Amino acid sequence: MAKGMLFAASAFVIWGIFPIYFKTLASVPAVEMLAHRVVWSLVFVVLLLAGRRQWAWIRQLRSQPRVIAGFALSGALLSANWCVYIWAVHNDRIVDTSLGYFINPLINVLIGALLLKERLRFGQWASVALAFSGVAWLTWHTGSLPWISLWLALTFAFYGLLRKTALLGPLEGLALESMVLAPLGLLYMAWLATQDQSGFVELTPWMKFLVIASGPITAIPLLRFAAGARRISLSVLGLLQYIGPSLQLIAGIWLYNEPFGGDRQIAFMLIWAALALYSLESAWRAWWNRSSNRENTGG
Repeated sequence: MAKGMLFAASAFVIWGIFPIYFKTLASVPAVEMLAHRVVWSLVFVVLLLAGRRQWAWIRQLRSQPRVIAGFALSGALLSANWCVYIWAVHNDRIVDTSLGYFINPLINVLIGALLLKERLRFGQWASVALAFSGVAWLTWHTGSLPWISLWLALTFAFYGLLRKTALLGPLEGLALESMVLAPLGLLYMAWLATQDQSGFVELTPWMKFLVIASGPITAIPLLRFAAGARRISLSVLGLLQYIGPSLQLIAGIWLYNEPFGGDRQIAFMLIWAALALYSLESAWRAWWNRSSNRENTGG
């Protein structure tokens, strides 16, 4: 349990300080940074697989084209999420990214109800309604949807849905997603080089190292998250996942002085209230189920 909490918490902390990393590399355009992230992630996971001699799953894929297609789709969703996230950080919209990842757990609940036909309890419906009232408030006062937040929440939620039903483990899944996307990334990087538009070429050696490090920086928290998720309960994992957007919010406000006026504060308070209600309801339900099980077994 303790090791699982450490794995999961460290993953969320790394995700929480991502804005600092991508802000440092703001001279590399978002799409080019995405291409590097995909390519160097593939290099890193291939080295891991080689070290573990973990190749049997590739031979099994030859007769499973639907699995490859599924991971191509999940990889596309993850890339769409990454690209907008990097663009938002580069353009001083870190607070918007944090809002997206605060909303994400409640989008997951709604997807479960609408697509997986899961029955939601009253507290869960109330938390979803509170979250959407926060989005509606922000939309009304700004005159436009918080599209960055909604895009990040929706793409990551649907990515999670695909990975939830995937046949491959975290390392193999990330490797397959990277294998599908890396050729596109390499082609884009080559095209930029031929057009003298590559931001990578103009970087200092240290900055080039930081770009290459996007591979392990991407893969390590994903793998630590997967290791933690296997060891702790979903309720504990659900509470820990708020570490990431909380750190992003702190970075946006205190490190980069992004605006956080009254309208945004009210929207965040509504969404935080939704998350608190959802977490408390889930914790109470878990306690009630454990108590009922002990009574039924005579414990």
